[in-house]
Amino acid sequence: MIIRFRKLKCWIRRNVEVGTLVAFAVVVLGFWGLAELVDEVVEGSTSNLDRDLLLLFRTSQDPSDPIGPAWVEEVVRDLTAIGGIAVLTLTTLAVAGFFLLRRKFASTLYLLFAVGGGLLASSAAKRSFDRPRPELVPYESLVYTSSFPSGHSMMAAVTYLTLGVLVARMLPNMRLKVYVLMLAAVATLLVGISRVYLGVHWPSDVLAGWLAGVVWAIACTLGARFLAFPGSVEKEAREISS
Repeated sequence: MIIRFRKLKCWIRRNVEVGTLVAFAVVVLGFWGLAELVDEVVEGSTSNLDRDLLLLFRTSQDPSDPIGPAWVEEVVRDLTAIGGIAVLTLTTLAVAGFFLLRRKFASTLYLLFAVGGGLLASSAAKRSFDRPRPELVPYESLVYTSSFPSGHSMMAAVTYLTLGVLVARMLPNMRLKVYVLMLAAVATLLVGISRVYLGVHWPSDVLAGWLAGVVWAIACTLGARFLAFPGSVEKEAREISS
């Protein structure tokens, strides 16, 4: 009993630090920000700003023409594809394979649960709102669901950020951790921007997806950290090496 108490005390000292408290605060603020954004969208307060930002990606002479040459449009279509369900599923399975090869079986299950749960949450949020798609410009990509929140943006944020933080836990070097997280963040940003460029989403749709994805990823990070104490999930690499 005394040994367990000492282990718990040491774990709290190592893990319940400023970083953990900041992460928890970000989750709370993220939920608050998302709730405020939903309220503003429902009331129509974001309409003018959405319109102005969307038109920034169109030529002033012809709103039906996205800015930039034709090859830019093709590149943006490629970028938006990395937020599609097929690419996200393949990426998740690839990372799960990486975990399995490292014999991180508990982390593999947690990864699949975290990403799968996030994708289900994204689909549920998508069905909860019935916001019309933008009608200012012709669509440069096939769409068949409502606009809010952006499914590609939210699923990309959920998947890439969650995978990023879980992979970063396995890496002992801080520069490697930062590199992986930066890749995840850049991929998430590019997907969201591509949706506005293609005219299929309002900017507030994308912002809502980003906010939800960030909150989910940080919550998964905190969950993995707490589960590491009883051994349900493997500890971070830096903890093992210390």
